[in-house]
Amino acid sequence: MRVRILLSLFMSLLPLATGAEVALAAPEAMYIKHQFHIAAPAARVWESLIHPERWWPADHTWSGKRESLSLDAKAGGCYCEQWAGGSAEHGRVIMAIPNRLLRLDAALGPLQEMAVSGVLTITLAEQDGVTTADLSYRVSGDPAHKLDALAPFVDQVLGQQFGAFAEDAGRR
Repeated sequence: MRVRILLSLFMSLLPLATGAEVALAAPEAMYIKHQFHIAAPAARVWESLIHPERWWPADHTWSGKRESLSLDAKAGGCYCEQWAGGSAEHGRVIMAIPNRLLRLDAALGPLQEMAVSGVLTITLAEQDGVTTADLSYRVSGDPAHKLDALAPFVDQVLGQQFGAFAEDAGRR
């Protein structure tokens, strides 16, 4: 199963989102940013954001089913996955301001077993019925993990995952 997930992470990548950037790539850290413009009010975008079971790619879950995902959008809440054969915590909510900001303590996917620290922040700002969603992902850890080599792949995967979020939010 680990091989399937790693292959999924590195090989089945969609194009980068507009406004995507690897702002920092060093052996001990990476900082990735993405920006999406969504033709929807912030409340609708927020509603989509807090329901990853609608948009998170199934091949980026441990169970193979995005319906196994849930997100409790309050401080201490779990971004979790539960299925008949097990469960996983993808992240822990450390800040939530509905319609404006969601921040998770999250070492996503294969980064989880590397014992790195990751903070994923999504901020929403609405103007004239269009919401700009800014995503930033900061990861730090042991330089032996060579995070700089992983940064381009993580960037592409985030583009795929949150590109699906932006599409979902725009069509609801």
